[in-house]
Amino acid sequence: MAYALEDLAALSLGRQFPVSPPDDVAALVTATGPVQSQTARSPFIGLAARRPGTTGAEIAAAYDAGEIVRGSTIRGTVHTATPGQFAALGAATRVGQRTLWQRMLKLERGTLDDLWSSTERFAADWRTPDELEAHLHDWLLEHEGRNPVEGQTVGRYLAFGHGGLVRRPVNGTWSGQGAPVYRTLVPAAPVSPVDAVAIHVRCHGPVSRHDVAWWSGLGLRVIDEAIEQLGLVGVEGPDGRSYVDVPSPPPGRTLEGVRLLPEFDALMCGYDPAARDRFADPGHLRRLWNQSNGMVLPPLLVDGRITGYWRATGSASRRPLEIVWFAGTRKPRKAELDAPVAALEAGLGIAVTGVTLTREAVRLGG
Repeated sequence: MAYALEDLAALSLGRQFPVSPPDDVAALVTATGPVQSQTARSPFIGLAARRPGTTGAEIAAAYDAGEIVRGSTIRGTVHTATPGQFAALGAATRVGQRTLWQRMLKLERGTLDDLWSSTERFAADWRTPDELEAHLHDWLLEHEGRNPVEGQTVGRYLAFGHGGLVRRPVNGTWSGQGAPVYRTLVPAAPVSPVDAVAIHVRCHGPVSRHDVAWWSGLGLRVIDEAIEQLGLVGVEGPDGRSYVDVPSPPPGRTLEGVRLLPEFDALMCGYDPAARDRFADPGHLRRLWNQSNGMVLPPLLVDGRITGYWRATGSASRRPLEIVWFAGTRKPRKAELDAPVAALEAGLGIAVTGVTLTREAVRLGG
């Protein structure tokens, strides 16, 4: 047996878009995996696309209740996850980001574990970024006798970016980019990077070791050890790589119709860049992902393939929607836009005043 590209896509879509999605937000995140959240609105759009009818109020209530949390974690990116998932991601962050942190801080007397533990004790109560940055500077002066990041913007990130802290907005809404405060997340049970690997395989599989490494920020040796510890057996894929999955995965599915996905959706960010063709043509991905600034256009998903993008610009409660499809792909039919537009409206709490369809030529291949 070997996987074809269509097999990989169908099996992943079967868990990313469950036929019978869970009834509550936290259970949906448990099933489909942590949501990359550099843009605060991404979880609201992505969860609504995966369970149409999910409202922004439901998602905000899950944040407020602590059923889902948000913070900087794997690869230094922001994710929304259940507390258990977030703790596992935090364990992976301590391994995957260690070399980078050591290179930036150049610690000679103290250790990163000492610094992270000190930060977490300090953040037993909610702390502002300024307070956390001041704590970092004080710790460096006390333990190193110097401050290698003084005056550098990286110091602000290092104050709260190690994966042990969750954050919430102190002004604005969960779907906005308001000023945050941070607090330590205490894991309910011991966790390790292996738990993060297991989450990724369960929510995104089948995946290669390269997929897991890219997503988690862990090295391939660590991934291989985790796969062996989990007892996962690989199956050859269309690119010659070995793909692992849980023993009894959900059935694969074809996904007909249209979905409006968020920036940094899992269909793009859950897989190694060289292996994202299960969902999109490389030329289309290059158009969506601006390598100069790292920003991503929100993808248009048609029949399980990313074939364009969409825009609902502005911050008003009423705004127009533009859907752009790439030349050579199927044009979305207006009749099939009602459901995804309604899901977007419910997730963001907006009213779409009109929909326009635009065709765009894109260079393919490569």
